[in-house]
Amino acid sequence: MNERCTSKGDFSLQNGHEGQQSRKRNSRETCLEPCAIERGMRVIGGKWTGSIIYHLKDEPVRFNDLVRMLGGASKKMIDQRLKELESRNMVVRKVLNDRPVAVSYELTDFGRSALKVLDAVRQWSEANDI
Repeated sequence: MNERCTSKGDFSLQNGHEGQQSRKRNSRETCLEPCAIERGMRVIGGKWTGSIIYHLKDEPVRFNDLVRMLGGASKKMIDQRLKELESRNMVVRKVLNDRPVAVSYELTDFGRSALKVLDAVRQWSEANDI
């Protein structure tokens, strides 16, 4: 595979000749900006972020139910990640009740678009015992 990093930081892979794979760098060795992979990982790669997205895949989930699903994460951590996802338009927060306060979260179309990537990461992790 040939690696190419453009001045905008884009990273692409191309097949080598005759089915062989080779690694070559374009004359531009250093990216001045994060490449597309790094930018994407900044969105979905935070601790618990992928798991939150995964648990919202089928339907809206109430906050306390999400806390139970993510047994090892604190409420503060989950709240922080949900706010990040909401600010990136990946989830929508809906207030269900004022007293007692009850909210649910659901994926937007943009949030749903990350599911295929997360599933590929899951398969890779399982295949490599990670």
